[in-house]
Amino acid sequence: MKIAPNTEAETTEKIQFSIVIHGGAGTIKKENMTPEKEAAYKQKLEEAIRVGYTILKNGGTSLDAVEKTINVMEDSPLFNAGKGAVFTHEGYNEHDASIMDGKTLNAGASAGTKTVKHPINLARAVMENSPHVMLSGKGAEVFAKEQGLEIVDPSYFYTESRMKSLERVKASENNKIASFYDETLKDTKFGTVGCAALDKHGNLAAGTSTGGMTNKRWGRIGDAPIIGAGTYANNTTCAVSSTGWGEYFIRGMVAYDISALMAYKGLSLAEASKEVIQNKLPSIGNGEGNGGIIAIDKHGNMVMEFNTSGMYRASMNDKGELYIGMYKD
Repeated sequence: MKIAPNTEAETTEKIQFSIVIHGGAGTIKKENMTPEKEAAYKQKLEEAIRVGYTILKNGGTSLDAVEKTINVMEDSPLFNAGKGAVFTHEGYNEHDASIMDGKTLNAGASAGTKTVKHPINLARAVMENSPHVMLSGKGAEVFAKEQGLEIVDPSYFYTESRMKSLERVKASENNKIASFYDETLKDTKFGTVGCAALDKHGNLAAGTSTGGMTNKRWGRIGDAPIIGAGTYANNTTCAVSSTGWGEYFIRGMVAYDISALMAYKGLSLAEASKEVIQNKLPSIGNGEGNGGIIAIDKHGNMVMEFNTSGMYRASMNDKGELYIGMYKD
């Protein structure tokens, strides 16, 4: 596997196409990772990004690249999306997703679905085949069936590791809701997959898919399906996908804020991303606004910015140079 340097230096030179992905941010440390598990994550990240890279290389659209790349991660139990989604307090898997087209500013999202195999496909169907931006719950599932999307029994999403995580969180509660946010279980609120891409036609797109927060209750919805918080794309600036503690990403409208800083203050993608993730986001959460983003600008420059100990991430440019990262380098 070739792992190229993570060169995030920006340039005005036009790059034909590029793609960047994340598989979630959180407490990801090398000392806690077995060689086998590390290899598994790297293999799946490479598999996913190469799917999108191939689409872009062959002249495909950024929307197709984003959707198909996320499908690979949704099919893997390694990530908190699709097959690897975490469990709610009631023992279900509830999925949220969104996608946005930087050319038209059209967007689609779904929330709280339990039977749609690929939530990102549903988000795109909402964007392209409905007059709405977001559908939720049973209605979203009815729409998915009408669109011919793949429907599965909820048991498809069951994984032993995610169930054990739910059991650990429940054991820590001691009948106190406050302990839901116990520091020792802080990563229960993290986990998302996302992709941003620039195609040969100069169009940007971004998408995000997640199972949300372990032990979530009351129909909780995080930032992943919220346009401007978990996902944003605009051809005049950038495309962004977020991962982290969703409540703070919603309050900070993180994805849109990065684009706005570029549009209104003239910041570069790297400058805007650093300002939002390292300064603004933590201040919103009194130090608890943790997570990261992956983003790409209209020139093809890519950024992978996070304030946690790690973020599963990968990028490829039009030269075929591959970068894969997990920890703070």
